Amino acid sequence: MTSLAKEVAALGQTVMVLQGGGALGAYQVGVYEALDEAGIAPQWVIGTSIGAINASLIAGSKPGERVEKLCEFWSRVQNDHLVPQGLPNWMAAAARNFRAVTAGVPAFFSPNPMAFLSPHNRLGAEAAGYYSVDPLRRTLEELIDFEQLNKGGTRITVGASSVRTAEMRYFDSRDMPLGLDHVLASGALPPGFPPVRIDGELYWDGGILSNTPVEVVFDDNPRKNSLVFAVHIWNPHGPEPETVWEVMNRQKDVQYSSRAAAHIKRQRQLHKMRHIIAELSKMVPSEKRLENKFGDMSSYGCLTRMHVVRLLAPALDYEDHSKDIDFSANGIRRRREAGYRDTMETLERAPWRDPVDDIEGFILHEASGGRMVQTAAAR
Repeated sequence: MTSLAKEVAALGQTVMVLQGGGALGAYQVGVYEALDEAGIAPQWVIGTSIGAINASLIAGSKPGERVEKLCEFWSRVQNDHLVPQGLPNWMAAAARNFRAVTAGVPAFFSPNPMAFLSPHNRLGAEAAGYYSVDPLRRTLEELIDFEQLNKGGTRITVGASSVRTAEMRYFDSRDMPLGLDHVLASGALPPGFPPVRIDGELYWDGGILSNTPVEVVFDDNPRKNSLVFAVHIWNPHGPEPETVWEVMNRQKDVQYSSRAAAHIKRQRQLHKMRHIIAELSKMVPSEKRLENKFGDMSSYGCLTRMHVVRLLAPALDYEDHSKDIDFSANGIRRRREAGYRDTMETLERAPWRDPVDDIEGFILHEASGGRMVQTAAAR
């Protein structure tokens, strides 16, 4: 074990939280690759949509095979094999997008002709989508070892949205065996993809309700000291758009950033309150501690500490609102390289070493393009 890996292990459990975002998920491959190279193995991976797919490839592979399986998946879904080389970026993107819409993406999804004939065609609840994900089902069946996923020692949680109740549901390997349907449900984004039925209930993509499922870590019971790598592939920060084209791009970033800042602010407040309760409990006289009321109230206190490293993926220079279906070899390569580079720079910076106020239980370290842009709760 490297000295950095020992340092990270001393902070508690290591967690990866992976956002949904289609082709943007290639960035997450680079993040994992850098962690793996540094000898840092997450004990828990959490994902929504493409994040759930990447998480399942990590948890569902032996440690020495994880990068290989991730790369194999992303190699299979490249969709620019038939696009002529040398085209301007905008023209190549238009050609790729046209092919994705009309013919699907290899090893991922294919068109459902009956859906395109009329939006009023009765397709059945489990087929109501413009595309079929049978190709993805076959791909993941080949790449994921579900015995390893459920019993290999790395906990995995994937989020999905209940169609009937509009409630978020997290399927967790700690509580139940997970199968391929749980992963597919987490990525069943309507109206493109049909819902997936699990135990009689239909589920859509978890990103509809929470595309950045960090709350799973913060609300876990029992809480543990943790170092959380929250990988954001939709940028919460961006310039004011001046054209409709720019509006469409920025709208997606805003929508799928999923109120992460609000979640984080709330969790910082809650963790500080838990620390305060725990500290106040120490001041209560010993005779008062014997009362039942004290036990009930002091149980709300907690001295766990969570360091959250929020990695913000940079925008590529030619990105537009179709970036989440940019499964080009160049787009995948550049995003993966950015994820690797940013994570290596962040690990070198090791922001969790910075001094913080002892009363804080939640410390946010925000990195954009490998640069630390914020450390919240610092002294």
